[in-house]
Amino acid sequence: MAYALGVKVVWNETKNLANQKKHGVSFAEARRLFVSGADYLEVFDEVHSEIEDRFIAIGPIPRGLVLVVWTERDEGTIRIISARWATPRERRLYQDHLEQLP
Repeated sequence: MAYALGVKVVWNETKNLANQKKHGVSFAEARRLFVSGADYLEVFDEVHSEIEDRFIAIGPIPRGLVLVVWTERDEGTIRIISARWATPRERRLYQDHLEQLP
């Protein structure tokens, strides 16, 4: 899946700073996953979707393969909740996804 170019990506700046410190990835950098046009693996996060629908995206940004947790605020606007580098298992899931593309 890939959002159309021009999607609005928002986040909480305090959460962004904490995420950068913990995971070494800023939300501004993670945003590139959604606006680059690159294909990424998207999974519905059923476990954490009690209050709002949450999704997990695994895909490439310039510094590597990232996992981003996000929710859709409204049509055309997504909010990043967290971002980190993909684990080896998540990298394999992404590679499997790419191999299944037409």
